[in-house]
Amino acid sequence: MLRVTLSILIGALIGSVLGYFGSCTTGACPLTSTWWRGALYGGSMGLVLALAGR
Repeated sequence: MLRVTLSILIGALIGSVLGYFGSCTTGACPLTSTWWRGALYGGSMGLVLALAGR
């Protein structure tokens, strides 16, 4: 459970940083348009990777 939670948090952190400092300012890029979209995407990818590694 700790491994899954840490994977989600780390993925969300990386995604939010990518979304915040991303170069897409028009909103057309789903990953880098806003920080919270990047966090949601990164968290979901962290979950997928954590569950795939079991």
